[in-house]
Amino acid sequence: MKPLLRAVLILDALLLLAFGLLFLLTPWTSLYNALLLVQTQPALVGQGFGVALIGLAWLALHASIDGALTSTVAKVVGHVNWLTGVLMLVWLLGLHTPALTGFGQITAVITGVVLLVVGLGGVRLSGAVRRREKVRLVEAVAAERAEKQAAKDAAKDAANKRDAGRVTGGFPAYRAEPVVSPVVEPLVEPVMPVTRPVNPVPALDEPGLTASERAARADEVAAAREDARNAAADAPGAPRPPFHG
Repeated sequence: MKPLLRAVLILDALLLLAFGLLFLLTPWTSLYNALLLVQTQPALVGQGFGVALIGLAWLALHASIDGALTSTVAKVVGHVNWLTGVLMLVWLLGLHTPALTGFGQITAVITGVVLLVVGLGGVRLSGAVRRREKVRLVEAVAAERAEKQAAKDAAKDAANKRDAGRVTGGFPAYRAEPVVSPVVEPLVEPVMPVTRPVNPVPALDEPGLTASERAARADEVAAAREDARNAAADAPGAPRPPFHG
């Protein structure tokens, strides 16, 4: 878009140079009569205006080369052009002053329209170019800040590595990680109780027994009970009596 704006500036410079030379030649009466134009009175005013237009044309041409002045000068020149075009149209079409012939009036109206279109186009293009330049400037500043931050981070990482090398004596430092041992559940085998056959306890109160038979039967019952106690004490898991010396 900026090359297009430079082309518009070159066109502005040519238009301003042409009008500047025309006003600079205000004392040349025959030229104005041949072009069917109204001569500026006094001639000094016309020539001063011509010098100003030539200076503005040189500024527009210089801005088309120097990129730093392109958008600013294009904006100023564009406003000058479209305002001049509006004044020409108002005086020629609205007030019919100065009184020109048909060809001169058509030429002046066309010139006013051209100035209006070129001026507004230059103003719009200059605004767009300025917005793009601002966006690029913001992006450049952000990129520069990011580069500086990256350089600081790299320097900090290098300093941390140097400090770590000094602490470990130049050898890489290893971090001990905790070793998690698997939990092994003990295997518990079921203990089957050992059962011993217990002699049946004979009954004491049976009818028809004599006193001697009953005494023998009581001895058998006592022996059976003693055997049952011994079997229960020998069984695994049974409580043991404390050992006394």
